[in-house]
Amino acid sequence: MENVVELSNVVKTYIMGENQVQALRGVSFAIEQGEFLSIMGPSGSGKSTCMNMIGCLDRPTSGIVKINGKETAKMNEKELAVLRNKTVGFVFQQYHLIPAMNVVENVMLPLKYQRVEKSLRYEKACAALEAVGLADRMNHRPHELSGGQKQRVAIARAMVTSPKILLADEPTGALDTKTGAQVMEMFRKINSEQGTTIIIVTHDPGIGASTKRCIRILDGQIVDGAATTGAGAVPTSQGGN
Repeated sequence: MENVVELSNVVKTYIMGENQVQALRGVSFAIEQGEFLSIMGPSGSGKSTCMNMIGCLDRPTSGIVKINGKETAKMNEKELAVLRNKTVGFVFQQYHLIPAMNVVENVMLPLKYQRVEKSLRYEKACAALEAVGLADRMNHRPHELSGGQKQRVAIARAMVTSPKILLADEPTGALDTKTGAQVMEMFRKINSEQGTTIIIVTHDPGIGASTKRCIRILDGQIVDGAATTGAGAVPTSQGGN
């Protein structure tokens, strides 16, 4: 199986005034196409910086980051934007839906950036909403939806471009336990049925235990990347990042 993500001895240092903050300290791991895993650590551990590397939102200070076989440090901003748009789908804790747009318009948006013809954008968005069980909410605005429905719209928007990687940042953090478990089950279904690589960034051990592999990070270093049972552990309700 090919690797869709490779980090090799990655260091990321941020300059904050006269201080240097080393967010990543020589991180190395690989993720195969079709894996379902989590990157887990407490606030300030470096997990969000790892997410930014995988999502092509940032570049390493040193070391090598390859996404879908392409070394991100050698790409310009336009090339990174294309790689990000075509390879990675994003799901965030706070949904990031556009209030002025209805549900189907929100889901169509990534396809607009890819310059997909409008009728095909609509067709694909409808299919994505059908897949997450929201075909009857297409014309609703975000404020008319529950938290779980908003997250399902966000998942549909992330999947509408058929990305190789779905990158989810604390995706159950704003949800109650029952709804969070339903969202996790949706990720499992996408992974098993479509073969999409699912990477969940979390601070919650319950989420980490429910994925097939959990990469634990602490103080900018990998402390464990062993496989988990992934035997349906129920994620706990999350209250923070």
